[in-house]
Amino acid sequence: MEDLIKKKYKYINLDDNIAEVVQKYPEVTEGFLAYGLHCVGCFANSFDTIWAGVQIHGLGPEEVKDMMEEVNYVVGQTRNKVESGKSKVQSKS
Repeated sequence: MEDLIKKKYKYINLDDNIAEVVQKYPEVTEGFLAYGLHCVGCFANSFDTIWAGVQIHGLGPEEVKDMMEEVNYVVGQTRNKVESGKSKVQSKS
């Protein structure tokens, strides 16, 4: 598990604050909940990191890895759609 905390993803990392992540990327809420990280709706999310949440909820290394890959994928897909939409609007101008 020690290696997981050191891994850096493109958008969201294990040392990120849960509340800040959910505020910035609300589309990841469903992914966190699916993996049992119910911190997204808890008062503790304002001071807990994703790493603290996965430890408290007992997620194993594979679950953590899969969850982090999934939420980063979701953010990437959302950002691509937004950027694609901006391009279409700009090309119409």
